Amino acid sequence: MMEQYQVTEGVLNLTLIVFFIFYGLGTLFWGPLSDKYGRRPVLLTGLGIYIVASFLCSCSGGIAELILFRSFQAVGSGAVTAVATAMVKDVFGGRRRIVVLATVQSMMLIAPAVAPVLGAMLLEVTTWQGVFLALTGIGTVALGGALLLTETLETRFTGTVIGALGRLGLLLKNGRFTTMLALFSLTSVSSMAFVASSSYIYVAGFGLDEQGYSYFFALNAMGLIFAPVAFIFLSRRYDIRPIITASYIVIGVAGLSVIAFGSTGPLAFAIALLPATFCGSLIRAPGTNLMLEQQRRDTGSASSLISCSSVLLGSAGMSFISLGWSDVILVLGCLNAIIGLSCLIIWSAISRKGG
Repeated sequence: MMEQYQVTEGVLNLTLIVFFIFYGLGTLFWGPLSDKYGRRPVLLTGLGIYIVASFLCSCSGGIAELILFRSFQAVGSGAVTAVATAMVKDVFGGRRRIVVLATVQSMMLIAPAVAPVLGAMLLEVTTWQGVFLALTGIGTVALGGALLLTETLETRFTGTVIGALGRLGLLLKNGRFTTMLALFSLTSVSSMAFVASSSYIYVAGFGLDEQGYSYFFALNAMGLIFAPVAFIFLSRRYDIRPIITASYIVIGVAGLSVIAFGSTGPLAFAIALLPATFCGSLIRAPGTNLMLEQQRRDTGSASSLISCSSVLLGSAGMSFISLGWSDVILVLGCLNAIIGLSCLIIWSAISRKGG
């Protein structure tokens, strides 16, 4: 792609940066609209935008066009993320909601976890344009499934569109919700920092080839995917509060392990970091449920803020780890240790107040 468009790697990376920016903005925009117009119309509209944008990406004649179409693709993706969480809140309650949230989040994490592997496989048999055509097909299949869904929102917001968007500000005035929003989004900083730096660590740092790197990346991905399943099992036996407390302790200890042993080799680094990845994913479902419980209505807006804050902080983590540090592994370990300790302190304070 760099050769075709005659651009540098930095310019090409703008397609990813722009995607994350507009994905975050998209999640923020669609949630309030789903409170006003319903979940199903917003979901179908978002998928429609995604499908058209994915096809246009495959037809891009230049890097500027690709960046533009990727931004629309991201906006469409945001609708799916925002509406999915809101629909779970609409339909399920109590422990059943936590289980469904964990299941949905496990399925949603499969995509980014296996995307690099599937993308590499597709590029063996097709071009990058073919990858976007494959995404067009996947979006079309998703649209077909969405057409079978019924509306889940019983009571809609009756004000104006501006009024619906303004509900975001009212939600942020809820101190408990905002504190939890910051708390449960912080782990995205370290997890996305790893995603952004993983190829550098394993390939440039440890000297692995691309295949070796993919194996170690897959190990980390398995932690992301299976953690929600583990939470479902643990939540049958333990209250969610000690699970969250233990998870933050493990994240902090894992960060210290990365600092102490991460530089000794790829296997040591992977084993040291895996508990942090696992526990960061483990607390997503109970964290999301606790945040949703802070609001009786405006579920779409709450879902938007939850998704957007995670994306924005994750993007901040990616930017931070890319600042040209001389020892990326040390910085990654410090991030996990500091975030684990900070979140443990905040969570303990919230729990004492009955959060």
